[in-house]
Amino acid sequence: MSVQPRGYFSAINGARPMLNKLEKLIMAHFGSCFCEAVKLEATGSPEAMGYCHCRSCRSWSGAPVNAFSLWKPEAVRITAGAEHVATFQKTQFSQRKYCAKCGGHLINNHPAIGLVDVYTATIPTLAFTPGVHVNYAETVLPMRDGLPKLKDFPVEFGGSGEAIAE
Repeated sequence: MSVQPRGYFSAINGARPMLNKLEKLIMAHFGSCFCEAVKLEATGSPEAMGYCHCRSCRSWSGAPVNAFSLWKPEAVRITAGAEHVATFQKTQFSQRKYCAKCGGHLINNHPAIGLVDVYTATIPTLAFTPGVHVNYAETVLPMRDGLPKLKDFPVEFGGSGEAIAE
């Protein structure tokens, strides 16, 4: 009869928190603002990725379309330079966070849907795999990529969920 040394199972179980931290580190994405005064970390995987074509996102980003990655709030944290983070809130839906030193965009809190948008250009190690276009009715840059095109937002986010043609 074979007997395991005392503490064998507790040693394995005791290692689980360390393995959880290692798994999160492997799945961590690090980024910063333009001047690198503010640093952030996004851990795990985003809940969704896609493109927003609304006028607000276009104006804020200075581009004809804005790439987004939506994360649970607990997966995103500022790791350095929090004193430089400023907020602009045009609507109740979005709290846009940026670096007050350089103006570099960081994240966009969406309290109404319980998610945080980390601008994909801010975390260059994230493999951007978009799954949807939102607010496509407002597009100024039609994109023929085979992805679903929603007129506005999904129903879960307060939109119609209505799909429109490319």
